[in-house]
Amino acid sequence: IADDHTVVREGLVSLVKRKSDMVIVAEGRNGREAVDLWKEHRPDVALLDLRMPEMDGVSAIKEIRELDPNAHIVVLTTYDGDEDIYRAIKAGAKAYLLKDTARDALVDCVRKVHAGETYLPAPLAAKLAERVSGHALSAREVEVLQRMAAGKSNKEIGAELFISEGTVKTHVKSIFTKLDVVSRTEALATATRRGLIQ
Repeated sequence: IADDHTVVREGLVSLVKRKSDMVIVAEGRNGREAVDLWKEHRPDVALLDLRMPEMDGVSAIKEIRELDPNAHIVVLTTYDGDEDIYRAIKAGAKAYLLKDTARDALVDCVRKVHAGETYLPAPLAAKLAERVSGHALSAREVEVLQRMAAGKSNKEIGAELFISEGTVKTHVKSIFTKLDVVSRTEALATATRRGLIQ
């Protein structure tokens, strides 16, 4: 189990310890520890938070999956943005759960992932489907969006990215279209909700 919140981590350990068919082999406080502990213990299932210090959950998943493409990893997080779900599943997570998941559902998920199954609750599966079928932002559009979130003007964004102000305006217009919004404020709210920016 890797989670930077001690209370959450201890709660998960306590929950798992009550199950006769499960045992905790290690606890990590960040993504770097998660990878190091995974190398040392090679657990049947790893339970990772998505946003942790030193290395985020997606980066940890990628490193673990490089070591073992069959690693069974469950993401347990508070973030339900379609981009968060997409990135975790693309990196190799076998399941994605929110921290408000019922205890029995969490335990059931761990057992399913251990058995080689994938697990994605219907509402999250719907968000993932929307993300996959929708219009994804390009890498450049995400860069523009991140600078918009920092309060930069089109001129300032252009200077930082070494592109013209007109090109920035074209990217902003494309972002608005893809996110189905009409203003910067709405674009930033939508992008934050979807996990495109943090």
